[in-house]
Amino acid sequence: MVTSNKQSLIHPQAIIEEGASIGRNVSIGPWSYISKDVVIGDNCVINSHVVIKGPTTIGAGNKFFQFASIGEDCQDLKYAGELTELIIGDNNIFRESCTVHRGTVQDNSLTQIGSNNLFMAYTHVAHDCMVGSHCILANNASIAGHVHVGDYAILGGMTGVHQFCHIGAHSFVGANSLILKDIPPYLMVSGQPASPFGLNSEGLKRRGFDKEVILTIKRAYKEVYRKGLNVNEALVKVAALADDMPELTLFAEFIKNSSRGIAR
Repeated sequence: MVTSNKQSLIHPQAIIEEGASIGRNVSIGPWSYISKDVVIGDNCVINSHVVIKGPTTIGAGNKFFQFASIGEDCQDLKYAGELTELIIGDNNIFRESCTVHRGTVQDNSLTQIGSNNLFMAYTHVAHDCMVGSHCILANNASIAGHVHVGDYAILGGMTGVHQFCHIGAHSFVGANSLILKDIPPYLMVSGQPASPFGLNSEGLKRRGFDKEVILTIKRAYKEVYRKGLNVNEALVKVAALADDMPELTLFAEFIKNSSRGIAR
């Protein structure tokens, strides 16, 4: 049976399979389809013509605009119908024609999205992606399978991210960019393939980063990108600057753990 609170506003022409769980004060528009094994949290808004398939768990306060396709089977040719999952946090916005696919058994069988993100029209989140919180994917930005996106990252319109790439927290990717390597935290990058153009200093200021912290991150950036050092040499210099500063440790650890290499 469909589990639903009476306060929810479900249009009679919406299709909800038995087994779906609908929270309190949820609005579901006409011609939307919710499959079994879908859990929708309180205060969500699902406009008309939205498709949500499971297993998918959606938190509270999310909004889905028309023609969004959420929790569909992935496009990986290795996928053979295995049971995989999509988990979405709270207060995300999925604009028109967004597509988000579930994971594969080749990874952790999970695609996961945090909270307070904005996915503009025609964006795509592929299988096994891990998206943090407070991110923005502008129109037509697409991230391929197994991509990780850190908190507060912004991807400009028409950006394409190659599979397995990691996008660091607080980074900014310019429109029409092609990401083939990992993008460390705090950077601004652009181009095809994308290359660095300095720090996302304005973004860091808006998010309350201390001036001294920003200055130290700038010094670390210069060690990696302006002095002709190789990555290992630069990391030694960055470690000397860190001095228990978690913001800089995030930068250094990201570079150290990069498996694809960083954009330079």
